[in-house]
Amino acid sequence: MQLYNTLSRRKETFQPLHPGKVGLYACGVTVYDDCHLGHARSTVVFEVLVRYLRRLGLEVTWVRNFTDIDDKIIRRAQETGKNWLEVAERYIASFQEDMAALGIPPADIEPRATEHIPEIIDLIRVLENKDFAYQGQDDVYFRVRRFPGYGKLSGQSPEALESGARVEVDPHKEDPLDFVLWKGSKPGEPAWDSPWGPGRPGWHIECSAMSMRYLGETLDLHGGGQDLVFPHHENELAQSEAATGKPFARFWLHHGLLTIDQEKMSKSLGNFFTVKEVLSKFPAEVVRFFLTNAHYRSPLDFSDAALAESETALLRLYTTLAHLEEVLGRYPDLVLPPTIDYYPENLTLEECARLGSLHSRLVSALDDDLNTAQALGYLFDTVRLLNRLLEEQCSDPGYLSILFNLYRGIKDLGAVLNLLQANPAEMVKSLRQKPLDLTLSPEEIEQLIAARAQARKDKDFAKADSIRKELVDKGILLEDTPQGTIWRVK
Repeated sequence: MQLYNTLSRRKETFQPLHPGKVGLYACGVTVYDDCHLGHARSTVVFEVLVRYLRRLGLEVTWVRNFTDIDDKIIRRAQETGKNWLEVAERYIASFQEDMAALGIPPADIEPRATEHIPEIIDLIRVLENKDFAYQGQDDVYFRVRRFPGYGKLSGQSPEALESGARVEVDPHKEDPLDFVLWKGSKPGEPAWDSPWGPGRPGWHIECSAMSMRYLGETLDLHGGGQDLVFPHHENELAQSEAATGKPFARFWLHHGLLTIDQEKMSKSLGNFFTVKEVLSKFPAEVVRFFLTNAHYRSPLDFSDAALAESETALLRLYTTLAHLEEVLGRYPDLVLPPTIDYYPENLTLEECARLGSLHSRLVSALDDDLNTAQALGYLFDTVRLLNRLLEEQCSDPGYLSILFNLYRGIKDLGAVLNLLQANPAEMVKSLRQKPLDLTLSPEEIEQLIAARAQARKDKDFAKADSIRKELVDKGILLEDTPQGTIWRVK
């Protein structure tokens, strides 16, 4: 398996540090508000990675943290008149509800920063003893220039960062580039005792302490969004390697950002949609399909139209699966021999080879930097050929063997992507019968589709085209499949 490593800026063959076992740390959310769809993309990316690694036979420990103390949480508490802990608990619960609603399981370990204060303090003391950390009035800082590898993850040298003014001005710092490890508390703010006085951890140090607590001093995989490369992950790398003298993470994985009109979806920009808002309009599996149907390193632009396209695509897959189940269900007692030769009449040898290589093509796509978009492309190619194969409608054991193996292959890929695991017939019915705001009722639409089918049977193609145009004008799109005509809202 090849994975793109942000640190080396190239794809590398992935081998875990300890044979058969993988440790993954994926940065989680800061819990001061409901999560938006960009957070869901991050979770889906690493969930699929975990599923695939487990499919390869590896024992995976997936750690995803909650930042439950932060300036934003304190501000939200002040704005609402609530206790900071009440705010954090509320939005942790909200995140967990959203992920459950999306059908995404929790990570194996979900640590909170405030539950790991002793580990954070211990790590800062190690840095202090090694002269990488110092106290400046109430705060403790990391000496960036003392760490020779600073900038190797983001590709930015300290000199370039300084000239670009990407630094926080603080008169108590020895160097403008230095960053906070421990923040002294202000009156009325939550605080924990420490050797440097009451305060709370900085954002970067919490992830170093928690990841090494559960996965050791060198992680197999560390990931997050591309917006975390600098400063968060750059600072994590520096402080961790300064403390241990060992590589902090062997692979750094960063996914592309979710955008709206090519601009990052962000709460600070106010251009975000919460998971709850999106799920009020689209089924969870449609949302997961949308998030999976792009390479994880690519940006992904959000719109209702893009979700609607995903819904149509998912319906196409489920329609074929429902037809497959209906055909195979006619032979409940059929025992298929392990190998049977059968050559479909309406497929070329090259097309038969593509059908037969579904599994190997899917594996090659996922082995190539978890290319879920390519895997789904292969799947749709298979479904197109499969729909033609289903037109043969015969009971030859070889024919049925091909159908059975393709059905199993499609479901197996779906399990890796967390798609296509619902009852196909029920999903087809559900996706086709969403509540709609239409000038025509669903019954009237079906009547027009039936009239069009009769016109085509009678070879009255002018009438059939007229009916299709009437439906299009009223916002209804038709798709003719071997199983019949499917209608969708434009």
